[in-house]
Amino acid sequence: MGNKITLEYAEQLVAQLPPQEQLKLLAHVCQRLSAMPSGTEEEGEKPERREEEADRLLALCDAAAEKWNGVFDAAEEIRQMRRDRDERIWPSKS
Repeated sequence: MGNKITLEYAEQLVAQLPPQEQLKLLAHVCQRLSAMPSGTEEEGEKPERREEEADRLLALCDAAAEKWNGVFDAAEEIRQMRRDRDERIWPSKS
């Protein structure tokens, strides 16, 4: 697959988003990853590598949280994302 991007490049792109959009992206990624069955790590991936990636993700979360002013309810944000997704998949008949 030739269109893979590096984590560093993805981090640069995410840094260009406003803090609220970064949090929405984080919620979306967490939602998608939590829906994956366990054992989906890439072949040959070591636990240390996954821990490094988790540390990087947490650092990004911390950086986004520092930029955030006001109250943010991640659970409500995820609920809204799900409602939006459901509406796109099953539009209301109104």
